[in-house]
Amino acid sequence: MVDPLYDRFLGAFTDAVRALTVGDPTDDGVSFGPLSSEEAARAVIAQVSDVVEQGATAVTGGTRLAREGAFVEPTVLTGVAPGMRAYREEIFGPVAVVYRVPDTATAIRLANDTPYGLGSVVFGRDIPAAKAVADALDVGMVSINGPSGTQEDLPFGGVKLSGVGRELGAYGMAEFVNRKVIRVRG
Repeated sequence: MVDPLYDRFLGAFTDAVRALTVGDPTDDGVSFGPLSSEEAARAVIAQVSDVVEQGATAVTGGTRLAREGAFVEPTVLTGVAPGMRAYREEIFGPVAVVYRVPDTATAIRLANDTPYGLGSVVFGRDIPAAKAVADALDVGMVSINGPSGTQEDLPFGGVKLSGVGRELGAYGMAEFVNRKVIRVRG
């Protein structure tokens, strides 16, 4: 988060995360269901515990919920630094890492400093500026002002360790086409 906006954003974001409802995902008003398995829940908690032990802060969450199932409390982490697991590893659970950065250029460098590159989300009122940020991100997909998602007519896929090629849409269909090159010389 760009420095002048950081404190206000972190407060509002943390309040929104605390307001999320965890439970049966088929129930109305539930924001998060359980993780896919007990092993997945343990892995998320281990990642969060590891970075907190190294000096990061769990502003909210970071624990297993005391209920049956692989439920992890929605978590917001700050103070995650290079060398910590959550800086380089994907966390497959309800965990957000918020970084304080001085400007947009630093935010872009931070976002690109990862071996992964599936997707990103950019929020901003200045759409041309948001598009410039989206273009600078080294990822396969970017959503502006809304959650990422899939659509059958849009290509889905990442770059770096997050994949090669695309699924869905015309690019995805091309993955199933046998192409032939015929060269005639002279």
